[in-house]
Amino acid sequence: MAGRGRKHLRNFAGRGEHHPVRGNIRSAGYFHRLGPGIVTGAADDDPSGIGTYSQAGSQVGYGMLWAAPLLLPLAYATQEACARLALVTGKGLAAIIKATLPRWVLILAVLLVALANTVNIAADLASMAAALRLIVPVDQTIGVILFAVILAVSEIVVPYHRYSKVLRWLCLSLLAYVAVMFVAQVDWGQVVKSTFLPKIDFTKATFELLIALAGTTISPYLFFWQAAEEVEERGDQGPEVDLTHVQAMRGDVFSGMLTGVFIMFAIMVTAAATLHANGILQINSAEDAAQALTPIAGKFAGLLFLLGILGVGLLSVPVLAGSTAYAVAETFGWRESLELAPRQARAFYSIIVASMGVALILNFIGIPPMYFLFLAAVLNGLSAPALMAIVWWLARSKKLLGGWASGPVSQVVLGAATLAMAVLPVFWLLAKN
Repeated sequence: MAGRGRKHLRNFAGRGEHHPVRGNIRSAGYFHRLGPGIVTGAADDDPSGIGTYSQAGSQVGYGMLWAAPLLLPLAYATQEACARLALVTGKGLAAIIKATLPRWVLILAVLLVALANTVNIAADLASMAAALRLIVPVDQTIGVILFAVILAVSEIVVPYHRYSKVLRWLCLSLLAYVAVMFVAQVDWGQVVKSTFLPKIDFTKATFELLIALAGTTISPYLFFWQAAEEVEERGDQGPEVDLTHVQAMRGDVFSGMLTGVFIMFAIMVTAAATLHANGILQINSAEDAAQALTPIAGKFAGLLFLLGILGVGLLSVPVLAGSTAYAVAETFGWRESLELAPRQARAFYSIIVASMGVALILNFIGIPPMYFLFLAAVLNGLSAPALMAIVWWLARSKKLLGGWASGPVSQVVLGAATLAMAVLPVFWLLAKN
């Protein structure tokens, strides 16, 4: 059986079809072996997320580090189910929902995701422009416009097979936060204790931070992007799925989510060791964290932090806009693919332009960036549990996936993640001030 699997893998690899190199674990080149999972995981750490992680570390020190190992399996189970659905069916998440559930469910879910994504793009563009201004004296408005235009044009003009390589290399920008963590004076004994022996205060402040961390790590836009990029990599004539494909997909998704969660951990450790340790307990944005970090850890650390903001912004904003375009296009049955030329998928690319355009307008009407983050968190909080429940239901369907439906362990972990996202706001309401 193993021999037949390897033979099948060689056959489809020779045809240049579905993940020809990701399926071969022994192939050369780390980034060549990875597919959409690593980009999805890295995009999870967007500038607004960096601000959230910095705030957690500055506010409670090492106190929330235990959330990282807790969130990793929950995030992995969610993204693995989305990837499984796309891998087996060859369809994006919105297209699957459209074919299996009432239309109003699809429209409501896509509307919430599109609104949250656009608000998130606005916040990320503002953070990137502010970070650039701290490195080079460029006006905030010019910076926002510059980044919006560059990112929109590159996503539209560059074909997917080239664009995806650029996104994978941008993942390296996350290493800036690992470097900053080792520059800081970290109490590693306390890090280990806080990570594996958590002390939880049942207060509203604790649950507010936990909701923010969970919402940033398990975000609906990642569901649609993960599924859509599995379809992109699969191509029009993808082969019959076998165990090798599923195992390679799992490794890819786990690598991505492990990367995303580890960077969250690194940022919280850095903020705790520098900002919190020096009495700085309130950070409103990622660029605020960089400014506060510089006099404590040095210009090198502050510069690395700023460069990281720019790098992950260049990665995450196209993912946000792209996931919106995929979701809307699949809802209305439009042609959708980043591999298509603009003239071949005008409506699809129009959604990307519209998403960037609305984000620009939000930046110009005087709304505070922190309000963007609050609104995005609320919209994600409304849509995430419902979408996770839908993904759980679809991924366990033998009618839809046959023998590749999620097993008992995957169902239990994804069910726990869905339940946790749904009940956290309830715990916040019941918690003491």
